[in-house]
Amino acid sequence: MEASVAIQVVPGVNSKQEIIEIVDEVIDYIASTGLVYQVGAFETSIEGNYDELMEVVKQCQIIAIEAGAPSVSAYIKVVYNPKGEVLSIEKKTKKHRH
Repeated sequence: MEASVAIQVVPGVNSKQEIIEIVDEVIDYIASTGLVYQVGAFETSIEGNYDELMEVVKQCQIIAIEAGAPSVSAYIKVVYNPKGEVLSIEKKTKKHRH
């Protein structure tokens, strides 16, 4: 694995229920990719190939729009090491899971 991203998708809607429904659709999409991911309270972390992850980031925004958001903000963190490994979600979070 050469890259990992953390993405927070914030749909431009007024209702908390709409936010939850749209974000759930985005998470369902992430799950459908088959990539390793972990959902957190504020963002979802995903691991994989850099180019594949950039496509996932793009699609997350498109999915939010298609799910009914008139606009979407996405906050993204990227770790990329083309010549080696990056720390995995497992290594970073295992000892903190309950």
